[in-house]
Amino acid sequence: MRIFFVCLDDHMWYNLIIDFLCVRVICERGMWMIGLSGVTEDNWFEVAALEVDEGQRGFVAPAVGILARGYVYRDCHARVFVIEDDGRPVGVALVREFTDEPLGYDLQQFMIDRRFQGRGIGSAALALILEELRKEGHYDHVEVCVKKADAAAIRLYEKHGFVDSGYVDEDVPDALNMICRL
Repeated sequence: MRIFFVCLDDHMWYNLIIDFLCVRVICERGMWMIGLSGVTEDNWFEVAALEVDEGQRGFVAPAVGILARGYVYRDCHARVFVIEDDGRPVGVALVREFTDEPLGYDLQQFMIDRRFQGRGIGSAALALILEELRKEGHYDHVEVCVKKADAAAIRLYEKHGFVDSGYVDEDVPDALNMICRL
């Protein structure tokens, strides 16, 4: 399957071509080959070293914490997706399944290393993850909890079809719960 679309982000045109689990991102600043893989003994150390900017650290767990959560939530069918540019880890995401109603996917963590932000890689990777979940087809939606102060993440999720679910978690009142129908 091949999907082609053009989106405007921060006044920059991006062409994205989705082909299985690899995306080619072409923009004014260059070209990237974005793909998803799993954590292996060959890449886990590079993945653990990924980091976001200082100002983003309150919004997402460190990469090593995301790897640990992938293990802790293994009974919830957790999967850690390594986001790669031409085979090199540039980000990481964690998706697990909800074990209580309403059943669905939970995008627990999503981060792109600070050195690779602002290039459309996050948008391409999120499109790949959503496509993978659609193809898997276990559930009809994916949810994500985002800090209300993280405007960039909220814009990214909205661009990919996420909307406010209306649910307010008493444990994280400063967060917005968003849902995307697959």
